[in-house]
Amino acid sequence: MSESSTTEAGAASAPAQTSEEVLVLDFGGQYSQLIARRIRECGVFAELLPSTTPVEVIRERAPKALVLSGGPASVYEPGAPPFPTELLDLEIPMLGVCYGMQAMVKALGGRVEGAEAGEFGRTELTLRGGGGRLLGGLPEEQSCWMSHRDTVFEPPEGFAALASSPGSPVAACELPERGLYGIQFHPEVVHTPYGTEVLTRFLREIAGCEQGWSPESVIAEQVAKVKAQVGDGRVICGLSGGVDSSVAALLVHRAVGERLTCVFVDHGLMRLNEGEQVVEAFGRFGIPLVRVDAEERFLARLAGVDDPERKRKIIGEEFIRVFEEEAAKLEDVRYLVQGTLYSDVIESGGSDGADTIKSHHNVGGLPEDLDFELVEPLRMLFKDEVRVVGAELDLPERMVWRQPFPGPGLAIRIVGGEVTKERLDILRAADAILQEEIRAAELYRRLWQSFCVLPVVRSVGVQGDGRTYAYPIVIRAVTSDDAMTADWARLPYDLLERVSSRIINEIRGVNRVALDISSKPPATIEWE
Repeated sequence: MSESSTTEAGAASAPAQTSEEVLVLDFGGQYSQLIARRIRECGVFAELLPSTTPVEVIRERAPKALVLSGGPASVYEPGAPPFPTELLDLEIPMLGVCYGMQAMVKALGGRVEGAEAGEFGRTELTLRGGGGRLLGGLPEEQSCWMSHRDTVFEPPEGFAALASSPGSPVAACELPERGLYGIQFHPEVVHTPYGTEVLTRFLREIAGCEQGWSPESVIAEQVAKVKAQVGDGRVICGLSGGVDSSVAALLVHRAVGERLTCVFVDHGLMRLNEGEQVVEAFGRFGIPLVRVDAEERFLARLAGVDDPERKRKIIGEEFIRVFEEEAAKLEDVRYLVQGTLYSDVIESGGSDGADTIKSHHNVGGLPEDLDFELVEPLRMLFKDEVRVVGAELDLPERMVWRQPFPGPGLAIRIVGGEVTKERLDILRAADAILQEEIRAAELYRRLWQSFCVLPVVRSVGVQGDGRTYAYPIVIRAVTSDDAMTADWARLPYDLLERVSSRIINEIRGVNRVALDISSKPPATIEWE
């Protein structure tokens, strides 16, 4: 199901997670999500809202502080997002970051102009006048991460300049009496070594925030929210075996107990033994679970199909049919659990000035006409927060830290040909060897994803003094922070040698192993 945007859903009412929050107003910056995540890591709840959110809505939310994000526009461009001066009437601390600082400075009478050269990447920052309230006590010379062409040449009247860089005469400024602060650099990225200290000082010392955002608070408040929404109703959850749907199911089970039924559609396209792991884990929690063995049904529908988009559509449609059939067997079910994440909401078009990255369809792409009310206990959480909550809920570590896995499963890792039982078994076995060796090398959690691909081609080989004509297996392993960009992982040669040797020796039908060393972009992480 495509999720509604934060413009409507997020701005309409305060979140249930916490009574104390900081709002991040998004001007379309590439790091806007990251600002909210970093604030949460400081123990303070933060939500991302469009920069066009009405001031009346913000006032009703009663945030402890506001952060104005960066953005791609120039403050002098026609149609550039303006600084809403009505925000000053709220009389709460405000921190402008990059474009947010420039927009605030311009609106208050400072001088912002295009510099002779932009600053992109690591930049040296020099504090001025001791760094003021925001930066005082930090090293006088430090590095930071910049990404801008316009720069502040003069701060508004009354503001003190706190720092400069080679391309930014005023790289930070403040007016503490009015609670106004601005920084040209990005404190939210890891390339700004003292960024966390800057955010923490703004949150704690300036805004007076307390450290109340924690996995325990998320669990308690979401359980209460689900109880209030569901009452004595019955709930169904489409369980995929991934961490999102699993954590969502555990949270709802804490709220409603046996009135939750999980439906696990095993389409036969999962990794080795994953179906059994799901059944075992949820059996331990005592959650009612219906496992539907639909492998033959899915393989029949996929027979003769080699186009990747057709594969995806067939799998999504068949999942819907199976789920509908199982849901119809349950009586009086009114609510459907989905593992929608906050990043899903944002990427589905949740902020003005930022492009829609993709529409998200959870639980296999369930259609709008399914007559359920949605229960989305993870809707305000990022992926890393979901993992932490999952660990707090005692979800098995192997499931908590399971690497991302596409909804269509191994079907889209069989490239250039139809999906057959033989090819699935080969790919599953190869992938299991890769995962086993990566875990043994203690590299699993350092990688964003690691998996095998089976191209439907044959290559000549020699095995047992005889000529073979068998499949190749391609190893794909990447590092990433958010999957928007990814670099190919530099796996140790001895690890690659072991994996290759085992795959070729242990799996009949494979005589060659290759390594994909492309980054994203220009490649994607998955092959299809």
